Amino acid sequence: MLPTPDLSHLTGKDYEEVYEPAEDTFALLDALEVDLEFIKGRVPNLALEIGSGSGCVTTFLAKALGPNSLLYCCTDINHAAASATQRTAAQNKVTLDVVQTSLVSSLDLRCRGAIDILLFNPPYVPTEDEEVSLAQDLPNISSSWAGGAYGMDITQIVLRQVGNLLSPKGCFYLVTISQNRPFTIMANMKESYGLDSKVILSRRAGREHLQIIRFYWPI
Repeated sequence: MLPTPDLSHLTGKDYEEVYEPAEDTFALLDALEVDLEFIKGRVPNLALEIGSGSGCVTTFLAKALGPNSLLYCCTDINHAAASATQRTAAQNKVTLDVVQTSLVSSLDLRCRGAIDILLFNPPYVPTEDEEVSLAQDLPNISSSWAGGAYGMDITQIVLRQVGNLLSPKGCFYLVTISQNRPFTIMANMKESYGLDSKVILSRRAGREHLQIIRFYWPI
């Protein structure tokens, strides 16, 4: 088992503003480790994580893949999270670029058809729509979990862009819970964009049933 990145530089004060890695984070790390040979086989050049929070996930991926020419980019709407991501990379001697933006709004044209690895642990908790709007308008820690109806409001925005963002060899890893209707997502992505999908890891975490899905173009 590959080690979790060193997060000792982050304090309780940081976690008042930044999502602290939890069961969903670690499930995504485990899924990436399980799927590591598939990722290597795609010979990726560009990885992008949407909503990087602490920076744990992309840092883990960079350490797992080892020295290479792969460019790692991260986005987060929350300034504190963007800062935490950069600090986590530095703590673990990983090089990555961080952009403070909502989802991929500052990158979508430049990244169109170029992303080989796309990572997203979205705000998937079902909440009132008003809570989602407030979390996006005034970015803070609630931006990391407030997901609206079925926990899908923010996820749907990204799903509509995935087909344009992924390169021909690209793959997309998405964290879901059962309330998000993951198998409906998989069917819709196949019907709308022709993307195949596979549940890489399924795990119960308290009341939540987590499923990490990989979407990919068949090669």
